[in-house]
Amino acid sequence: MDEPKQKILSALGYLVRQHRIERGISQEELGLRANLDRTYISGVERGVRNPSLTALVSLANGLGISVSVLLENLEIEVDRRQ
Repeated sequence: MDEPKQKILSALGYLVRQHRIERGISQEELGLRANLDRTYISGVERGVRNPSLTALVSLANGLGISVSVLLENLEIEVDRRQ
């Protein structure tokens, strides 16, 4: 995987994890709420999965937020990884 792509996925994973932790829920609970497997949630949070648009919508719904809120600080997080 090329470096810019990896930075984006890592930043996205960080944001998903932060929102999940803020809500005090486990990866398993988020998976249940988002109708995604816990291992998939783990992969997204570790930056090894590249979630589809439908998966992003499911993640945001599982977190009780919009996709725009989920991605709100993505560029800032990507810049931090440079």
